[in-house]
Amino acid sequence: MRYTGPKNRISRREGIDLGLKTPGSKAQASLLKKINILPGQHGTKGRRKVSDHGKQLREKQKLRFYFGLTESQMKNYFKKAVRKTGNTGLFLCQALEKRLDNIVYRLGMTPTRASARQLVTHHHIKVNGKSVGSPSYVVKIGDQIEFAKNSTTKIPAIEKAVGNKDLILPTWLLRKGAVGKLNGETTSELIENQFNLRLVIEFYSR
Repeated sequence: MRYTGPKNRISRREGIDLGLKTPGSKAQASLLKKINILPGQHGTKGRRKVSDHGKQLREKQKLRFYFGLTESQMKNYFKKAVRKTGNTGLFLCQALEKRLDNIVYRLGMTPTRASARQLVTHHHIKVNGKSVGSPSYVVKIGDQIEFAKNSTTKIPAIEKAVGNKDLILPTWLLRKGAVGKLNGETTSELIENQFNLRLVIEFYSR
């Protein structure tokens, strides 16, 4: 089951901004002020030292919430990655990065992955000219991503996201106006800069 509770609570629990709130919003500003304060009435009082398994769990949870996945989805991505010969962490990252909702977000077409997932679910996104309603759809190299209707770009949050001049796209993506494209193979660089993949792999390898 996907988590539907307070999003700032999740980011504070993990100690990092997981990108669950719109950048520049009051909600994100509030989060950044309290990012180092654990949620809960008693704060850090009475908290035990985290075990190795606990560290693995927390790193897995951070990655899962970052991409907005259920536990079963995350586990399935790992199972597919571990079946391949080579770098399991790289294969896992590539699979996560190629999700349609993530690509829409990385292209700067929405302010958060949650909003990207909502647009996809409501068929506001087209891939190669065809409407796609599955956030987990695997985007392939050369696929063109765009809004299904021009009216979608008039939504204030979407319009602001698309018009962001400071956006830096990953090397594997291209975007002209409101049309984007997966231009090359995804890498693990962006994920590895924020998460310890070794701990995630160790958690699922038990």
